[in-house]
Amino acid sequence: MKWAMFGVFIAAVLLSVYLLLFELPEKESSEETPEETVVLPDTPVDAGAAETLYAQSCIGCHGDQMQGGMGPALSAVGSSMTREEIYTKIMEGGGGMPSFETQLSEDEIINVSGWLADMK
Repeated sequence: MKWAMFGVFIAAVLLSVYLLLFELPEKESSEETPEETVVLPDTPVDAGAAETLYAQSCIGCHGDQMQGGMGPALSAVGSSMTREEIYTKIMEGGGGMPSFETQLSEDEIINVSGWLADMK
């Protein structure tokens, strides 16, 4: 009887090891969702419109000289973020920043993203 219980125990351990090694990694990889890559049109930046939009929508958190405040400084944001990353942050928000997807048009967000990406 002891040998039968020992055999069942060994079978359970081997099954557990098999499931951990071969089944769970497959399940984890299926749960990962690939990030969508944003492709923005190559349009010229209208700096005047971007500055106006910044003054209307961004200055309260990022400061009148882009020095930061409640939000981070943006005076050199183009050194650490691409135009597409800036666009995504403005559209989706995150990390304390609200989404501006419903407050601004896509063209406005594309323009201000390009303007901010030039800040290096």
